[in-house]
Amino acid sequence: MKNQIIPLLLACCLTVQAFSPPSFRVKTASTFSTLSKSNDKQQQQQQQQYLQQHQLQFYPFSEKSNSNKDESALFMNKKNDGPNAEVSDGSGGVRQLLGVKGASAETDIWKIRLQLTKPVTWVPLVWGVMCGAAASGNYHWIWNPFDPNDRDVLLGLEDTAKGFVAMILAGPFLTGFTQTINDWYDRDIDAINEPYRPIPSGAISAGEVIFQIWFLLLGGLGIAYGLDVWTGHDVPVVLLLSIFGSFISYIYSAPPLKLKQNGWAGNYALGASYISLPWWCGQAVFGELDKPVFFILPILYSIAGLGIAIVNDFKSIEGDRAMGLNSLPVAFGIDGAKYICAGSISATQLGVAAYLYSIGEPTYAAVLLALILPQIYFQVTLLLPDPIENDVKYQASSQPFLVFGILATALCLGHHDFSA
Repeated sequence: MKNQIIPLLLACCLTVQAFSPPSFRVKTASTFSTLSKSNDKQQQQQQQQYLQQHQLQFYPFSEKSNSNKDESALFMNKKNDGPNAEVSDGSGGVRQLLGVKGASAETDIWKIRLQLTKPVTWVPLVWGVMCGAAASGNYHWIWNPFDPNDRDVLLGLEDTAKGFVAMILAGPFLTGFTQTINDWYDRDIDAINEPYRPIPSGAISAGEVIFQIWFLLLGGLGIAYGLDVWTGHDVPVVLLLSIFGSFISYIYSAPPLKLKQNGWAGNYALGASYISLPWWCGQAVFGELDKPVFFILPILYSIAGLGIAIVNDFKSIEGDRAMGLNSLPVAFGIDGAKYICAGSISATQLGVAAYLYSIGEPTYAAVLLALILPQIYFQVTLLLPDPIENDVKYQASSQPFLVFGILATALCLGHHDFSA
């Protein structure tokens, strides 16, 4: 089975390398440098009171809260200053479509809708679906050049279509839903921190945002059920996973629970959403989730995902502290959190490698170990010396080894004979 996935691995290498730095964190209460460094104490108190007053309101997808256009008007004259200004290298248009900082202003409603879904964050979910397909041991290529017994064109076309639909479900629809609802509940904070974002800038109306949230959610659930029917599931596994993931996305962003305010719960929710859920979706489409190991290993990798999420918390520690957000760098300090981060990433992967060796797969265990060692090196040379200064450089250097390690583990599960 491992040879069946090799072309898929080759086809995705450039994609992962290009998008290796994306944040696992959907969005934080981000950098409050303007707030924390202000010399005007009265203005600081007014801004904090404003945030506390509005952030705790609970209107699920409602337009009843204050007008975004009015609330952000005081801050809009600053939207082209500072780190959120449009980049000068000509990539503002691409950044706008990907939903990252440095984007150019846009008036096209469809481009704005796409920006809300942050396409750059789809990549880990699409990769997770691919890993699940690999772990199933039952994905067929249209014409496999590595295996003469896997050249059923019609079966390969059907599996290709199933995989594509599963990736559309995990990426544009459910990740798009997650990102849009997160921006909706962060609109008041964004009015101060990132006033260029579509909602606080008034580039898209509240009604249009609410429509997009419901369209992506219900459309995603419809696609999930369609996949269950297509694959002949007696129990709608893909639909149930999608409902659970959507619920986690909602309580991550929305009060009163708002998991993102708690370092442990919020970061692990992100790790599970970006690794476990798409893995299980891909595996359910092409095989069965009929062994404990199919749950245990993705959950372990989600702990590594928690560590990746911590990396994104370091740069916003001052703002999180000012907002009362109990991120792990706030709770344990930078020195404590950086060791929790490195430990969670490395220890879980070493545990997975040990498991692969224990079931008689030393080759895969050695491959995984070879992918772990560079991550440890970058932790020692980049993360531990200065996690704030080196956060982006560390992720760009280390994250590709992590994602290929996840794929290597999935290939091993798909290849291994558990009946032996």
